[in-house]
Amino acid sequence: MDDRTALIETAVMDRLGHVIDPELGRSVTDLGMIAGVRAQQSGPGAYDVMVDVELTVPGCPLSAQISAQIEEAVASYPDADLTAHITVGSMDEGKLQALVSDLKAQRRENPFNKPGTKTRIFAVASGKGGVGKSSISANLAATFAALGYDTAAIDADIYGFSLPRLFGTHSQPTNLNGMLMPVTAWGVKLMSIGMFAGSDRAILWRGPRLQRSLEQFLADVWWGEPDVLILDLAPGTGDMAISVAQALPNAELVVVTTPQPSASDIAVRSGLVALQVPMHVRGVIENMSYFDHAGERLALFGVGGGERVSAQLTRALGYDVPLLAQLPLDPEVRETGEGGRPAVLNADGSLCDDAFGRTFADLARTLMRRGQAAAANGSTTRA
Repeated sequence: MDDRTALIETAVMDRLGHVIDPELGRSVTDLGMIAGVRAQQSGPGAYDVMVDVELTVPGCPLSAQISAQIEEAVASYPDADLTAHITVGSMDEGKLQALVSDLKAQRRENPFNKPGTKTRIFAVASGKGGVGKSSISANLAATFAALGYDTAAIDADIYGFSLPRLFGTHSQPTNLNGMLMPVTAWGVKLMSIGMFAGSDRAILWRGPRLQRSLEQFLADVWWGEPDVLILDLAPGTGDMAISVAQALPNAELVVVTTPQPSASDIAVRSGLVALQVPMHVRGVIENMSYFDHAGERLALFGVGGGERVSAQLTRALGYDVPLLAQLPLDPEVRETGEGGRPAVLNADGSLCDDAFGRTFADLARTLMRRGQAAAANGSTTRA
């Protein structure tokens, strides 16, 4: 091997250090996925570069994406014309086990309640079902991702899971020797009981098992370090809401209601959980606030529910719980969501530049900004 070839091999390996595994969020070199790099001159100023890649699992669905990143990294070398030739294999059992053990040792437990975590956690709650809580969770998560935030979402509504359908994913999480990789759809890392075999059957779990399911979603899944985690909670104030508060005391609660008193009165109870657990109620979202028809705005479910919830929680909790947004009743939102794409997104994954998209963009920015302002003022709420 001449000095020129050795220099190219070293430079390529350095460049591969910037290729990030989409699931693990770390470089392929740090993960030991590059088994070898060999350069061979193919012409004046031109070299073939053979890259041996060992993926964590055979047939990894992200193999093509990783290979494309490697090709781009090799081609970026400025001092010669390099052509990548990639051989893809998989790690042997010993190497994979060592990698998983290393990842688990770095985390050991729920990564979201450690001091210094950068992840903002928004738990979306409602007093009753049928108010569009899951649709709001899905669209809010998709909005954060479209705005450039590294975003994760957990379907904590164990009985009524719906995020897989709303994100149009039928994939199962990849199992790396007991560590799960979340499924990514529309830029959001997802985990739901609905992704596992037999999830179409009725689930009759209570207390301890419910809590364990949440602990597994938090501690047994490799999330990396997302900027935002959205939790779609089960309706009401039962076991799962308490489990979330215990596991994630830094979570910020967002209460969803509809305008009519039968929904808003119950929604207040979901916010009052904050009197018993260390969660801060960030604000209220009123869904199905109005229906635009033939130039007329119709209040099909009455008016004032969001304002009532906001006012009652502000009085009871002793701090401002604002009405963050009022969302329309729009059949297209339902149709698009049930078709597998959050309605806030265009078909290419970009944020819709319409009233619905702008409302969610403003909502996402407000949620992030309010937390930062609270921290600057010395509040106990996380920033």
